[in-house]
Amino acid sequence: MDILTLPEPIAAYFAAEHNPESLAYCFTGQAVMKDDGHTYTGVEAIKAFMTAASAKYSATAVPFALAREDGFQVVRAQVTGNFPGSPVDLSYRFRLERGLIASLEITA
Repeated sequence: MDILTLPEPIAAYFAAEHNPESLAYCFTGQAVMKDDGHTYTGVEAIKAFMTAASAKYSATAVPFALAREDGFQVVRAQVTGNFPGSPVDLSYRFRLERGLIASLEITA
């Protein structure tokens, strides 16, 4: 089995998925995150969303593919948790800037 090597800020994001304080250090100050039809702008908004989502769904993401598309890093991950349809494969579309995540869009 091949080991998936992710860029550092993306690897840190997945490693910190249940630790919103650590997760906040993965993003630029003005980062934008889109998930489940909502947009969160800035580290504090992203951190608040991730804290609530972690408590509600206890989801764990396991990345299995990485591709580059139009300047974005797109990670496919299997997500398992307390939500209907679990597990599900999701796409995480990252735009990196100066070694941090500037934007992230999560879609099915």
